[in-house]
Amino acid sequence: MSAEELGLTESVSIALGGMIGGGIYAVMGVVAGITRFATWAAFVAAGIVALCAGYSYITLDRMTDNCGGSVTFVQCYLGSSDLAGMVGWTLLVGYIGSMAMYAFAFAEFTVSLSVVPASVASLPARPAISVLAVAGFVALNLAGARTTGTAENVLVALKVFILVAFGVLGVVYASRFAPGSGGLRFGTGSLVGVGPVVAAAISFVAFQGWQLLFYDQASITDPESTIRKAVYISIPVAVTIYVLVGVVTVNLAPQALQQHPHVALKDAARTMLSPYGLATAGGVALALSALFSTGSAINATMFSAAHFAKGMLAEDLLPDDIGDADADGIPERTLLAIGGVTALFTAVGSLGAITSFASLAFILVFGAMSLLCLRERDHDAVNPVPPAVGFLGTTAFLPLMAYNLYTREPNTFVMVLVVAVAVVGVELLYFKRDLLEETVVPIEEERIDGAVDDAADYLPGAE
Repeated sequence: MSAEELGLTESVSIALGGMIGGGIYAVMGVVAGITRFATWAAFVAAGIVALCAGYSYITLDRMTDNCGGSVTFVQCYLGSSDLAGMVGWTLLVGYIGSMAMYAFAFAEFTVSLSVVPASVASLPARPAISVLAVAGFVALNLAGARTTGTAENVLVALKVFILVAFGVLGVVYASRFAPGSGGLRFGTGSLVGVGPVVAAAISFVAFQGWQLLFYDQASITDPESTIRKAVYISIPVAVTIYVLVGVVTVNLAPQALQQHPHVALKDAARTMLSPYGLATAGGVALALSALFSTGSAINATMFSAAHFAKGMLAEDLLPDDIGDADADGIPERTLLAIGGVTALFTAVGSLGAITSFASLAFILVFGAMSLLCLRERDHDAVNPVPPAVGFLGTTAFLPLMAYNLYTREPNTFVMVLVVAVAVVGVELLYFKRDLLEETVVPIEEERIDGAVDDAADYLPGAE
């Protein structure tokens, strides 16, 4: 393995960094509000669908000689570069929205530590901190793949250690010391009905980070074997951590999940460590974990999104002004463009619409890739069961999540539709530009020629 290549450890860290990011803090409250003590079931269901989608990606990637990813799969199996490009643009917007959300949460937790004042000169500090966080990770990614992978190892190790310790200590506290608790509650009576499926759909965005590896293959040693192992390791690990943290949080801080879900884990940590006089230390530890989580999620997503964009440049699916597809590593202009748009989004304010659009985009694309794999079930390399589960799962998730958004947050639902229409409109203008030139330009030329002829009829001597 060369100095600039990522091994299995770095690949698992990239995948976990993309999954265990802001989602575990932002999504937990919404999921718990629907399923209560059965929150763990939603994470298990979403994880199973994600693992089946992972199988589809791995299989399609192997069948396309390890040069895969959603865009390549669409080109290979449907033969449409325009459709492939539109899928790519949709995913890129989803990645940018996710990074903006992580940067937003990163700043919120920074301010919650009281290290930085909430406002400076009557201006909120949150937007500035978010932009600085994005800029810092742009600089880190410009330093090279190996530096990025090493930083990801450290960030992921720290946050996983804190979250696992939180989960284990929380289980012990809730089982033995919580006054009148009677032990942990798992809400098995709530498993019947549509609630857990709706909650699983909402939590699905927390399981999208693993597929970032398919866009980093040029930077990964022995990509076929390494990515396969990394996907099958990272998704179960993420599910385990989500389940553990979810069970502890809904049992120890149910009110906090309803009132201020972003810091519910912090409240739960304070509760379980208060008998030992470590309530403050527990809250600080969880806040630091949030910084590690959101920071590593920005880092992993930015690294992979830039590689993804580079692949699209090579296929002429993005304008050449965005970067040079022949550059070694990540094109600087591409990274700066992605970082700039992310910083703009995270500085503006509420990211509800863009992050909801990202969730729906990931469900749609993962389902489409599962369907592509299922279509190739006659191939010896394809076991039809996992892609069928992935396709059916995402097919159920998509309308349920849209309906939940419509009923619970109608304004955000409208904004998601606006963003979706805008993205599709821009995509059509770009990928159908040749068709527009062939139809619109001749019509305009004909109208101009007609106007000239009319003028010639009324102006003596005019030609």
